[in-house]
Amino acid sequence: MLEDVAHLGFAGHLLDFDDTYAPGLAHVSAPTAPAAVVLAAHLGCDVGELLVAYSAGFEAMAAFSAASHPALYDRGWHPTAVCGSVGAAVAACCLLELEPEHTEQAVRLALLSAAGLRAAFGSHGKAYQVGRAAADGVLAARTAARGAVVPASVVAGAGSFADVYGGDLADALHAPPHDRRAVEDNWIKAYPCCLQTHATIDAGLELATRRGPHPPREVTITVHPVTLQAAGAPAEVQSGLEAKFSVPYTTAWAVLRGPPTVESFDLVDEEVRALAGGFVVRVDERLAPNACRLEWQADGRAQALDIEDPRGSPARPLDDAQLHAKVRSLGAEALVDALADLSAPATQVAELLGVGGHQPHPGSHETREVGRH
Repeated sequence: MLEDVAHLGFAGHLLDFDDTYAPGLAHVSAPTAPAAVVLAAHLGCDVGELLVAYSAGFEAMAAFSAASHPALYDRGWHPTAVCGSVGAAVAACCLLELEPEHTEQAVRLALLSAAGLRAAFGSHGKAYQVGRAAADGVLAARTAARGAVVPASVVAGAGSFADVYGGDLADALHAPPHDRRAVEDNWIKAYPCCLQTHATIDAGLELATRRGPHPPREVTITVHPVTLQAAGAPAEVQSGLEAKFSVPYTTAWAVLRGPPTVESFDLVDEEVRALAGGFVVRVDERLAPNACRLEWQADGRAQALDIEDPRGSPARPLDDAQLHAKVRSLGAEALVDALADLSAPATQVAELLGVGGHQPHPGSHETREVGRH
């Protein structure tokens, strides 16, 4: 079962086409959804129970990542992987119907395996550490259900998570409920690449509209410093995975080829890479973290355009047609239908995702006891 969780976590993050919670700069669904799907199927739960657990894990992980931002990022940690084990643990505890004291122990256990480095960006390691976080969270919940106890000193104090990582779990999980749920501030990505490239992609699309088939060969791209922490790969990318984290390459792609799709990153496009070589990237702390400015010369005059809110952001969400197009591009229409029937068995969702297996008495007390152990 844990292997299935890890596989789904890896697959869900591999394309970098998942959602993003900007206040914590974390892809919250990537570790929490696999934990909920696989364990719900294993326990014989229905889709409604699966979604309740997913929501609980999502909100907990989002709060944790927001409370720990930008400290985790600034220290080189990957927030999705670090916070993901906690989100997955909370989702699993919900399905296992654990008491609050056991859930708290599960969260502390999950914290012990919190890991993941920004240095892995542009490689398979980025998705690998997210899949591992999802599995670690489920393991933590099942271990806590069997009575494992971890002291509160792992959360805060000398030598604790807060001390070593710079993150803040205590305030995140014990703060009073907010009027606004984290999911309302969640991004649904328009492009299958690093979120910090999305404003510059939108700018590149606008530049192509203005300049037509003759784009400027020299362009200055100005972004907030946090953008280059995530998407600082150079124009001379060596692989499609690396290209997803290159501001100049993705901007040049938008100028020459239009909106990038999943297939856009199968190989490096030499013409795009050549154009990207003339794009200079600068930083300006006065810009919003997800905004950008493009500047170039045309007809002897300075030209510029600004993007404040990229497509897919809460301020500029994808409409229904765009969301459906994304679902179709990923071959996931059957999955949407399966999730719409709350009384259907969660195994249907798991099977569509290529995993399965559950205990023989769906929803029974005995089944949940097996899941705990």
